[in-house]
Amino acid sequence: MSDADLDPVTLEILRNQLESVAAEMGHVLIRGAYSPNIKERQDCSTALFDADGRMVAQAEHIPVHLGAMPDAVAVVLEKDPKPGDVFVVNDPFAGGTHLPDVTLVSPVAPDGEVVGFAVSRAHHADVGGSAPGSMPPGAREIYEEGLRLPAVRLVDGGEPNEAVRDLILANVRTPSEREADLRAQRAANARAEERVGELLDEHGETLLDAFDAVIDYSRERVEAEIADLPDGTYRAADVLEGDGVTDADVPVEVAVTVDGAAIDVDFAGTSDQVDGNLNAPFSVAKSAVYFVVRAVTDPEIPPNHGCYEPVSVSAPEGSLLDPRPPAAVVGGNVETSQRVTDVTLAALAEAVPEEIPAGGQGTMNNLIVGDRAGEFTYYETIAGGFGGRPSKDGMDGVQVGMTNTLNTPVEALETAYPLRVERYALRPSSGGDGRYRGGLGLERTVTVETDATVSLLTERRRTAPRGLAGGEDGAMGKNLIDGEPVPAKASVDVPAGTTVSILTPGGGGHGDPAERDPDAAERDRRDGKVED
Repeated sequence: MSDADLDPVTLEILRNQLESVAAEMGHVLIRGAYSPNIKERQDCSTALFDADGRMVAQAEHIPVHLGAMPDAVAVVLEKDPKPGDVFVVNDPFAGGTHLPDVTLVSPVAPDGEVVGFAVSRAHHADVGGSAPGSMPPGAREIYEEGLRLPAVRLVDGGEPNEAVRDLILANVRTPSEREADLRAQRAANARAEERVGELLDEHGETLLDAFDAVIDYSRERVEAEIADLPDGTYRAADVLEGDGVTDADVPVEVAVTVDGAAIDVDFAGTSDQVDGNLNAPFSVAKSAVYFVVRAVTDPEIPPNHGCYEPVSVSAPEGSLLDPRPPAAVVGGNVETSQRVTDVTLAALAEAVPEEIPAGGQGTMNNLIVGDRAGEFTYYETIAGGFGGRPSKDGMDGVQVGMTNTLNTPVEALETAYPLRVERYALRPSSGGDGRYRGGLGLERTVTVETDATVSLLTERRRTAPRGLAGGEDGAMGKNLIDGEPVPAKASVDVPAGTTVSILTPGGGGHGDPAERDPDAAERDRRDGKVED
């Protein structure tokens, strides 16, 4: 049976079954993980690929992980993968995004023949480097950021490669936690092979036909959506607030060209690669663009390789968005990706203003607290304001753009780490005013109960999230240690009893504030979202 022979009902059944495999992988990983960053925050992603390395199905996890996963599979394909292998990779210049995101790629071969690949990517709370948490704000080279793994066999033909495992565990601060999380990733990939085997028993070769069919279906749907956008070239620019080495603004520029059923996104004019760690591997830039295209097309289109085929992305070699090694990159994945999202959305706001919200918080507000003895490492990205939308207010205290994690519950945080949460609340009046108000940022204040290192990688501390269509800008974020302001990017050794406060940005407002519904404005005051 060819893919053209699949009737719509069969195709829909198989598509849902494939997506359920990816989703179940995620459930296994989250339930089996040890670290709160994966178990509680769910900072991980899972997906299923075909034998040619094309994504067939993904779980609804982390955008910056998922859009970059194909590059990891492409690297593994060059290594002659065999049944029973499990490859581990985190090298940002060869399939990874930044070093804490560790990816396992496993051939799926339930009957001895490779029919696809199971992929799991998880943010490990420490992979070595010069600071606990492996996200040193002042890093100038990738060697400072942790252990760098090209695609190597963690399992070889079904036999664990203990030498590779031992090498990894010898270079991280929390080895028992890392080993447990890697086991959870292996279990997730193994579950994919088990489920695909069951589907092959049920459907035979029709399942493999469905791999092509679901990709073709998504490509055709996305092409039709793009064709409905007005042709033209749309431009936008913004900046990052220093690279962690200097405070100089770092320009990010984009030109988005819609031409029929295709979109070209060109980052010419963006800064050359910088001395600090805001350089973003090209896979991260592509991932951010793919996310935006998905945001302006029908969300019901199945997410897979077909969604990306009508989209081309380019950035100058040696630039911020396609750096040469040994550039430091850990902040590029978490912060530069957000700015790529912001400028691409801003450019498309010219084309489809009725579809694009005002600026969201535009940062992940990365907070890392750990001790140099390796007893613990806490990592969190803290939510903020979502921009006001063309027909409704923005959302308060949510992750925006390239991340989709949960928070660490207070109870879990205080149980796992020598930390005490003093305050966790919305920031009144942090959302920009408008016909539709921007979402509120958050305040999270934590007391560190032991000597530790606090690292911050944040943005929107001096450039506000932009309002749209006459809406006001959202409030900028603030970082405080014992009540004193600290830079957007900093690493500070602190004594026990130190208090760290992160006040996250609000979203920009949408539309003229004078047009806001009086009842909505009164409700804002009554609910304490706006201070008198």
